[in-house]
Amino acid sequence: MAHIRLTILLLLLIIIVSPQSRAQGFLHVSGKQIVNEKGQAILLRGVGLGGWMLQEGYMLQVNGQGMQHTIKARIADLIGEDSTNAFYDAWLASHTRRIDIDSMKAWGFNSVRLPMHFNLYTLPVDKEPEAGKQTWLNKGFRITDSLLAWCKANQMYLILDLHAAPGGQGNDLNISDRDPTKPSLWENEANRQKTIALWKKLAERYANEPFIGGYDILNEPNWGFEDLANDKNGLKEKGNQPLKQLMMDITKAIREVDKKHIIIIEGNGWGNNYNGILPTWDNNMVLSFHKYWSFNTSGSIKHILETREKYNVPVWLGETGENSNVWFTEAVQLLEANNIGWAWWPLKKLGNNNPMQVHSNKDYDKVLAFWSNRGPRPTAAEAYNGVMQLAAALKLENTTVKRDVLDALFRQPYSQKTIPFKANVIQSGAVIKAVDYDLGRNGVAYFDKDTADYHISNGARGGNQGRAYRNDGVDITADPTTGSYYVNHTEAGEWLQYTINVVKAGHYRIRLNCNPGKEDGKLSFLVNNKIAKQIAVPKANNWQPLEIKNIALKKGPNNLRIYIDAGDMCLGDMQFTEVK
Repeated sequence: MAHIRLTILLLLLIIIVSPQSRAQGFLHVSGKQIVNEKGQAILLRGVGLGGWMLQEGYMLQVNGQGMQHTIKARIADLIGEDSTNAFYDAWLASHTRRIDIDSMKAWGFNSVRLPMHFNLYTLPVDKEPEAGKQTWLNKGFRITDSLLAWCKANQMYLILDLHAAPGGQGNDLNISDRDPTKPSLWENEANRQKTIALWKKLAERYANEPFIGGYDILNEPNWGFEDLANDKNGLKEKGNQPLKQLMMDITKAIREVDKKHIIIIEGNGWGNNYNGILPTWDNNMVLSFHKYWSFNTSGSIKHILETREKYNVPVWLGETGENSNVWFTEAVQLLEANNIGWAWWPLKKLGNNNPMQVHSNKDYDKVLAFWSNRGPRPTAAEAYNGVMQLAAALKLENTTVKRDVLDALFRQPYSQKTIPFKANVIQSGAVIKAVDYDLGRNGVAYFDKDTADYHISNGARGGNQGRAYRNDGVDITADPTTGSYYVNHTEAGEWLQYTINVVKAGHYRIRLNCNPGKEDGKLSFLVNNKIAKQIAVPKANNWQPLEIKNIALKKGPNNLRIYIDAGDMCLGDMQFTEVK
């Protein structure tokens, strides 16, 4: 039965998108394009498996230091080394499985970016039994082999990304699991040689695999080679010579065993600073850049477009996301209009703004409370139960698949239409939640004035203030006592649209649960684009039932809109009762 339920779930989750080109042999570079062996241009639409091989603190809602080795040590402090190892084995087994890749294909993705942690493939230099030698570990290669097999079965390209290099490649410690008490990649020749050797080993293993889309050889280097004290992340770096030399040495090692695969390089300063690095030194190379929290205008990608033109090389947005659905749709429109493929970040985490939302549990919440000095130390049994439940929660069938996020990535960039978020079948006594407004763009399915986080461009962190249930601009908050969701932080001029399917034509009374707050408000109800009722909402400090009487509804689909004419209020649910 479980298998049947999962099959049904996958069928229900499929989003209809324009057909993607089936993979046709090795990808390679042709001028400014990525093409397959038939010479057909390939636009990569992918997602990164962040958090699988390499945890980052924010994905686990861990405050403070979020390096994986630190998180692991804190878990071991609570449950011991053996139980911690059991947790990490469960984590790796649960995070990404065949069903995840099958689902991604059904949703519209055609590629996968695997953020690799070196320590699953080889020992750290200070653990090598013989200095200068490389000990290879089966675990990482075995996981990669399985992932590749799932991608091949779905005609999807797999891009290998070295996310955590030996020693760590930057001063943003979390993203590469860097231990600042030990020499970094840039401060230790043994780390450097291990990085080169790892890429040669990977290339040797996968040289004849056409579904390997490319080698993303070093994720988000961020290091101030010239002025570490004042430019620790390399944003102002002019030369970048140690970075360029390492990438050239990695390329040379790869090409000794693999002449076919694309090599993807990233600039300094989290992937965007290419000063001193170009032109490229290989004829099958792609430039990657990363984009977060900036305006989705042509000006925001002007630097990479000019670089593509100047050096006649393809560019790929290797990482982006962590924002609202409005931002996602804008970004896809911008990128694809400029023939730039993309990989969203990440597939799943504890959080709302990704294709899958992982859910916490009461015992893991106790662990988080203890770590942030908000609660007592949990017992070993509580902590073990909490982290093991968290590992189980990673499985697709235990997550919430975010239809709104997927719709924003694949349908909304090319459609002005709305579709129902829920069936919203109306008969006497039916209840609709205010948070179940239609799926669609801002200004089409709803209108909200503060829709996305553009703080890199404007310095202000905006967007959804509630960050719950859905990822649109609409502010939604969870009620801590009931676990239900409601719309809040409304502003004059905002509105919500609902497609409702009425079983029986007639006149209905709508009872709307509303918390007006400390100021008077006003609402308008529109049915099928005609104003049906305007009502005053007197201020109050608790939930009030508002009666909207005698609303005429036709049989079948109806369009209902709620306009906020005035007031910062909360909207709960609506009950429909037929008026005889």
